[in-house]
Amino acid sequence: MSRTDSLAAIEARIGHTFRDRSLLQLALTHPSWSQDHRGERENNQRLEFLGDAILHGFAAEAIYHRYPQGREGVLTRHRAALANGTFLAQLAREIGLDAALRLGGAEEASGGRTRDKALEDAFEALIGAVYLDAGHDTARRVVLGIYGDLAARLKDVDHIANPKGRLQEIIQPLHGTAAIRYEVKAETGKDHEREFEIAVYLHDRLLGSGRGHSKKSAEEAAAREALARIALR
Repeated sequence: MSRTDSLAAIEARIGHTFRDRSLLQLALTHPSWSQDHRGERENNQRLEFLGDAILHGFAAEAIYHRYPQGREGVLTRHRAALANGTFLAQLAREIGLDAALRLGGAEEASGGRTRDKALEDAFEALIGAVYLDAGHDTARRVVLGIYGDLAARLKDVDHIANPKGRLQEIIQPLHGTAAIRYEVKAETGKDHEREFEIAVYLHDRLLGSGRGHSKKSAEEAAAREALARIALR
């Protein structure tokens, strides 16, 4: 598929044709791209900053109206689920952003196209791009269209937003509060690019493992894998 075709496919999936397609191109430009293309210094970080704020606002508004009896704590948890990075990366894959990302050679070779953080940033940048291209109402329509049925989405992403809590909820009634433990298996990379590999155990039985650029994100990835394994049994 040509570059033009891949951009058109994204426009079709989100239901918006850009008047200024350079905004869409910029939303898909990872910072690593400029390392290999010195003439193109702009990347999607500024758009990601804008899109992040817009996305939180739309999610909060939608949840407020969808759950008129919901207390603040419940609404806050729902909003966090809909703005969770792993969930946004999932949405990015659903609309084909992974295939259309512009990455530098080293980032491509290291698996950047599948990395949740790169996809989360691209998704938020896309929302910022739509907002600049067509305004508030169109951006809101696009976001809510991608989300679809909020109740169904929230049910699906509950374990994504708080996988450690969800795993604890499943294990605790059967094995007690201290049955789960997380163990660092490996630490790699330079200080500013540190990556952790963490395994989660039920007593001495391995439930899952995961990687992340912080211990917290690696523990969440391990819990997510454990939940997936439990669901398959």
